[in-house]
Amino acid sequence: MQMFRVQQVVVVLWSVLMFSGHSFAQTDMAKDYPSKPVRFISPFTPGAGTDATARTLAKYMGDTLQHQFVVDNRTGASGSIGVEMTAQAPADGYTICLISASHSVNSGTNPNLSYNLGKDLQGVSQATSLFYSVYVNPKVPVKSINELIAHAKANPGKLMFSSSGTGGLQHFAGEMFNYMAKVQMIHVPYKGTASGVVANLAGDVQVGFGTLFGVRAHMQTGRLRVLAITAAKRSPAIPELPTVAESGIPGYEVDQWYGVITGVRVPKPIVYKLRNTIVEALKDPEIAKRLAAEGSTAVGSTPEQFTNHIRSEMAKWNKLAKAAKMELH
Repeated sequence: MQMFRVQQVVVVLWSVLMFSGHSFAQTDMAKDYPSKPVRFISPFTPGAGTDATARTLAKYMGDTLQHQFVVDNRTGASGSIGVEMTAQAPADGYTICLISASHSVNSGTNPNLSYNLGKDLQGVSQATSLFYSVYVNPKVPVKSINELIAHAKANPGKLMFSSSGTGGLQHFAGEMFNYMAKVQMIHVPYKGTASGVVANLAGDVQVGFGTLFGVRAHMQTGRLRVLAITAAKRSPAIPELPTVAESGIPGYEVDQWYGVITGVRVPKPIVYKLRNTIVEALKDPEIAKRLAAEGSTAVGSTPEQFTNHIRSEMAKWNKLAKAAKMELH
């Protein structure tokens, strides 16, 4: 019996030493990280607002950590190609990826993806929060969300709303509006946000959901009428615009956030080193000013907070897709 206890103690001590050695090894890995260029995947087209955010962060992170963060545009399949590459990359922290809220929509509703965003990848940090604006062609006789709801109910199936593509966040923003307001606007997908705006300007569609940055110039010239924003509360950037929630649909909120992810097996010390650098970047006055001009608000969360946020967003959009019986794939 005594010999058995001695063997147990030896096993426990050996386990502690092995764990400690592993922890020290991870810490040393983070200390020397990065020792070569880091691939920063941007699953968006060059020049898009999302891609601009990736390049802004990449420049700051490269300057701070003294190794280049190379932006690699991997577009296609609603952004899933870039995320798939990140999930399959070696777990060494040398592949990271910028995602948007649309990725949580896609992952939460598409069972055919080769990865699970909430399990095969981990958050590094949420970078920004960005609301949508709800806008209409000025020929539509409405000046508020309540009036839009009343007009849509009086004309079921006659109003059309544009989006940047089926299954994306703009599509879901419109479908959530339909579901919560109990109206029947028809979804019309386009190849990108800009094409949807052009269609609205031409009167081919009547309603749109998009960033204020993308429609503000047309709002100022009167070619589009912005009714409200999709944020939970009014924005300091344009305080005169009410929220959808206060204008007729309580509880309505859509946040087009951006954030950085990496593989789930990347060691935490490296993940936190990346996270801390991103948070420093978001505090930089020039970067904060640039983001504010686009209607974005800097966030900077912990890896755990961002991972949980991704999972909750996936569940939210999955629930909507089922409740609204949406045909997506």
